[in-house]
Amino acid sequence: MTSLTNRQFLLAKRPVGAATRETFTYQQVAVGEPAAGQILVQNQYLSLDPAMRGWMNEGKSYIPPVGIGEVMRALGVGQVIASNNPGFAVGDYVNGALGVQDYFLGEPRGFYKVDPKLAPLPRYLSALGMTGMTAYFALLDVGAPKAGDTVVLSGAAGAVGSIAGQIAKIKGCRVVGIAGGQDKCQFLIDELGFDGAIDYKNEDVHAGLKRECPKGVDVFFDNVGGDTLDAVLSRLNLKARVVICGAISQYNNDAVKGPANYLSLLVNRARMEGFVVMDYAAQYAAAGQEMAGWMATGQLKSKEDIVEGLETFPETLMKLFSGENFGKLVLKV
Repeated sequence: MTSLTNRQFLLAKRPVGAATRETFTYQQVAVGEPAAGQILVQNQYLSLDPAMRGWMNEGKSYIPPVGIGEVMRALGVGQVIASNNPGFAVGDYVNGALGVQDYFLGEPRGFYKVDPKLAPLPRYLSALGMTGMTAYFALLDVGAPKAGDTVVLSGAAGAVGSIAGQIAKIKGCRVVGIAGGQDKCQFLIDELGFDGAIDYKNEDVHAGLKRECPKGVDVFFDNVGGDTLDAVLSRLNLKARVVICGAISQYNNDAVKGPANYLSLLVNRARMEGFVVMDYAAQYAAAGQEMAGWMATGQLKSKEDIVEGLETFPETLMKLFSGENFGKLVLKV
């Protein structure tokens, strides 16, 4: 494998504010051979997620930060092209933390096999991957929706929000999505079956919530934080549940803006709870089977926004924070 060249993006410094191309070091290195227990994977698709911005920060979190000089962490799918591990054979397709590079060489910790005959490979990074698991467990376990509940989702046209909203519909809820732009809002209603949508770029969110949720909000699935969180807190019903899945409006800020309207939780005896998908690893397989069943019957749809070219990584990643992506953002290596 010494004739192969591996293009890599390494974390060069911890960004203040938005990550840019200067946040990373680009290099090309020769590809080695797998040692005992290792595999060599040719990466085909990489998942670009808002969480990647948090992984660049130093400090305590649910996962150690990416070290300076290390390959930028990213989940992905690819094909095993050399193996010195009895659990993986040449030709297997795998999902795991492959990193922002052409090839992964190392021990396949947490890797699992996927079948491109059952679903396109990018789907294993969206509805049938960590994105789908996040939507499934955050909504059903933390949000605990009941039939007839009003469920509101921010970042609703994004990877996680669009899946979570559809699951809420499957469970018999009234679903309202907050998204940016008329096209995204129409997509939520026309394609995904949401009951209503609020265009935060072109209307007042408070007014939109009053229009779309006249009886209040039972579950809020938040991917955005900031002013959007405060707006929805003002519409909570008694015993409402607020799922803190993400806060994309805050990730590039020097100081995180907390909820000014948090006393609504007290008044309404509501609950706000954070969520990390890795806590549910033991249940992924069962959830994946149920999700695949919903997709097979047409109840669940997945939209991927695929950008080609590993070299575009820094700029493509920032699409997440400007709202340019439409669906699950995937980088085709």
